[in-house]
Amino acid sequence: MTTFTVSAADMEPIALGGAFLGTGGGGDPHIGKLMARAAIEQYGPVRVIDAEEVSDDALCVPVAMMGAPTVMVEKLPRGDEAREALTQLETFLGRKADALICIEAGGLNSTIPFAVAAATGLPLIDGDGMGRAFPELQMVSFTMHGVAATPMVIADEKGNSSVINTISNQWTEKLARAQTVEMGGAALVAIYPMQGARMKKGILRNTLSLIKEVGETIATERAQNRNPAEALIARLDGRRLFTARVVDIERRTTGGFARGKAILKGVDADQGRSFSVEFQNEFLIARDGEGTALATTPDLICALDADGGLPITTEQLRYGLALSFIGMPSDPQWRTKAGLDLVGPRYFGYDQDFVPLEQLTKAA
Repeated sequence: MTTFTVSAADMEPIALGGAFLGTGGGGDPHIGKLMARAAIEQYGPVRVIDAEEVSDDALCVPVAMMGAPTVMVEKLPRGDEAREALTQLETFLGRKADALICIEAGGLNSTIPFAVAAATGLPLIDGDGMGRAFPELQMVSFTMHGVAATPMVIADEKGNSSVINTISNQWTEKLARAQTVEMGGAALVAIYPMQGARMKKGILRNTLSLIKEVGETIATERAQNRNPAEALIARLDGRRLFTARVVDIERRTTGGFARGKAILKGVDADQGRSFSVEFQNEFLIARDGEGTALATTPDLICALDADGGLPITTEQLRYGLALSFIGMPSDPQWRTKAGLDLVGPRYFGYDQDFVPLEQLTKAA
């Protein structure tokens, strides 16, 4: 078991690592980094603790942003919405939270919990509910372990908030998404309140440690004027997918999601080839020019700027940008039938069965 302390300076690698592992989603890491850094500077460092250090009857609560990442670029949070959502959930439950959880390893949602942890003095558990980022609320490992998403509180930057109770986690997604759209496309939530015993069964462990390590790797490689791609592939059992330049990008914000598709033309070793990547907040499927899948959800599809080596999120995609795409195997829980029912290609409407990344890249 390991406990470590996160300072304001540590938020730089954590934001980098979260942006990379977030598979293009999870919100703008820069905004979350600034929020977390300001909170740590004001209130003090954050303790990150191992899941086993939490008592079985402790109240553990994830805090997160939901909505379209594209919206958060322009509609900045006030800063205290997530903390307000947590406070209202505590009032509803009639007890204080004992520890906080990251709902996903991605962008804004891997940094906002640090801001809330600093402001409240609560420890943050070393783990999350996805091991990457997914677009919908029910798409967490906790759902596979029978944890209810509600009661939850949703809050916006105007001061609006509400408590939601639902009959299933899928209904939580539907009702909370409708409110998020009315709140301007993005909101902050306190959700999936659970006891320590349930948390230990459902959480994907040590992902905060991994996020920090990945961010440090990116920073170290860039300082040596090296693209981090090869170092990350070696560390994360990854696969090189392709290097290509964006020649067309279709993006729309609809139903509380950023949806779209990027068309890319290969460069360097991939000169003469074409590729496409489709996304719903996160990169979900990568194909070659013939339409053959190179990687699909739930495996991770991550993008780095081919020149500077920084992680690229879906809202940063633009014409002419050269990208290195890397695939990585997802947590084994996502490759089960229960996991694929929640986050597999067919859930998102693709006429494609999930094939593990290792098999797809071997075939290619």
